[in-house]
Amino acid sequence: MCERCESGLFNRRNVLQLGAAGLLAMNLGGVTGAARAAEGSHSALTPDQALATLKEGNTRYVAQPELCVLELAAQRDAVASHQAPWATVIACADSRVPPELIFGGYGVGELFVARNAGNLVDTATLGTVEYGAAVLGSPLIVVLGHTACGAVKAACDVVTKNATYPGAIGPMIEPIVPAALAVTDQPGDFTNNAAMESARRTAARLTTASKLLAAATGTGKLNIVPAIYNLQTGVVDWLA
Repeated sequence: MCERCESGLFNRRNVLQLGAAGLLAMNLGGVTGAARAAEGSHSALTPDQALATLKEGNTRYVAQPELCVLELAAQRDAVASHQAPWATVIACADSRVPPELIFGGYGVGELFVARNAGNLVDTATLGTVEYGAAVLGSPLIVVLGHTACGAVKAACDVVTKNATYPGAIGPMIEPIVPAALAVTDQPGDFTNNAAMESARRTAARLTTASKLLAAATGTGKLNIVPAIYNLQTGVVDWLA
């Protein structure tokens, strides 16, 4: 592994070791039986430490984006029987926004990622992030939008052009339309403003839609943060 990837307060190897050694008890109700059997040891990182690690990783990605040689075989062996991801990311399915890379080139077993067009939260995604927090002990959820998002632009076109879309695309982007409506009078790029507003609303919705997540954030064991990734600069801006 290159020297650059070994630097920083929480490098990949340290994070994996922390995940294997530490136990972050979420103390959430409703996780019983087979789900508890899947828990094992959780990451020892606090929500603030997990967020700081992602920020440091994105800084590294922007400053020195050359890919490192990852010790994937060793990582794979380390997590084959148990996973303890230290951050959950709800990201867009856009092929230009791979969370593991834009946050610094993380390997297997570190990020728990749910991706769909528009980084939205439907039942499947909500269940996914609940599992990440309540069962796997992930202390952080990031709702990651991005600039020039096609799903958001489609919702903006619904607002400005009364556009319609075939198949399930129209219903899929419906949750973004209120965010687009809310920023129609804001200066700047309409699509990017709507993407930021949608990420904020999705992050806020997580705790209103989930008692599990609300309980964890209420006790300080979980943090939920909206963010937006700039396709051209590679920078992640944090919206909270």
